[in-house]
Amino acid sequence: MSDRSPAVVTVGAIPVGGGHPLVLIGGPCAIEDEKHALLTAERLAAIAAEHRVPFIYKSSYDKANRSAIHGYRGPGLTEGLRILRKVRQTIGVPVLSDVHQVSEVAPAADALDVLQIPAFLCRQTDLVVAAARTGKPINVKKGQFLAPSDMKNVVDKILSTGNRSILLTERGTSFGYHNLVVDLRGLMDMRALGYPVVFDATHSVQLPGAAGDRSGGERRYVPPLARAAVAFGIDALFMEMHEDPDRTLADGRPLSDGPNMLRIETLPRLLTEVASIDRVVRA
Repeated sequence: MSDRSPAVVTVGAIPVGGGHPLVLIGGPCAIEDEKHALLTAERLAAIAAEHRVPFIYKSSYDKANRSAIHGYRGPGLTEGLRILRKVRQTIGVPVLSDVHQVSEVAPAADALDVLQIPAFLCRQTDLVVAAARTGKPINVKKGQFLAPSDMKNVVDKILSTGNRSILLTERGTSFGYHNLVVDLRGLMDMRALGYPVVFDATHSVQLPGAAGDRSGGERRYVPPLARAAVAFGIDALFMEMHEDPDRTLADGRPLSDGPNMLRIETLPRLLTEVASIDRVVRA
């Protein structure tokens, strides 16, 4: 079965949707420094190329929604965008990052290939409209508090600017306290809106706030959920990935979203599996 969105969104030179091959979007949750970003992007791009999977690099210059005041957020707007520009120029891959405020949109649009609206902010009209007005592809993560069909209102806000380069991302739905659940039917509901659908396999296994001053996660569920979503016919797979998700930074703070990030060493096998599933679905 292949009833993907007929719409195609072009990111750099990569077509997403319209029956084109599965795209991988991923990288570390938050930027650590230039060296780490370049090494990680190079490694991920090489793995993706070996498996003939188009790749978009993702990392955040500022994680503005950390659970606690001392949580690691990243290097900030100016330094973070500089590093992402360097990744795009050096590694030759498109780059994606979150925007959290209207004031960030213009500089972010100058550096990024895709502007991402975080799940918690997907109903912030001014932010969504400002991002859409740049003309850049917009990836909107569905809020944990929204039904998939509610994303039509978000799509309409983007369309009001004339921008039709829209990606819609499923990242789990709140299920009681400190837990998320994935309803795969929602992938079809969002696809019915006419735009490519992305599945965020790592944030979908997050346990929000479960570690007290930070979120927990259940990394072991990432591969099976990814395989299931690809079998369902998604257009792109989003995964935050790190060589050592459980390590701490130099100041002793844990990495952002470490418990739900995928270990890069496990990516080759998973890409082999999902690329095979994707070929069957497209056939």
